[in-house]
Amino acid sequence: MEEDEEFRRRVRREVLRVQSGEADEDIERDREEQEEAEREEQERRAKKQKRRSRLFWQIFSGNILVNKSVAENYHYFAAIAVMCFVSIAVMFMTLYADLRYSQLERELQLVRERSIRLQEQLYNNTTHAAIKEQLKERGIPLKDPDKAKEIVE
Repeated sequence: MEEDEEFRRRVRREVLRVQSGEADEDIERDREEQEEAEREEQERRAKKQKRRSRLFWQIFSGNILVNKSVAENYHYFAAIAVMCFVSIAVMFMTLYADLRYSQLERELQLVRERSIRLQEQLYNNTTHAAIKEQLKERGIPLKDPDKAKEIVE
């Protein structure tokens, strides 16, 4: 019973509001709020669409691959990718060749130093032996001097 009474009171109030014009204002306010919400939703969609249309976002998200203007130029992009790969491969090959060249230069320097030492040793041995042999043929004994010689400057 109380519920029925409460319902009747609400209906009366609503009827009075409609007759007085307050309901029209509420309806208008509700429409304005709904239009504002729709406008905000459209702005949000437009902003999202604009963000998606930006080049960076397209590249980042991968959407650039389905773009028609990009799809027409796939063969150019493939050629650029191949050239980049070849460039990187050539760079690494060059670095390896330079490293190998440096190693070979070091090895060559060591071989030259060893060659010079061996030549000096051969010269010293050959010269000393030749002198000793000639002195022996002539019958002159080889001996070291008793007194060290003075060096004249």
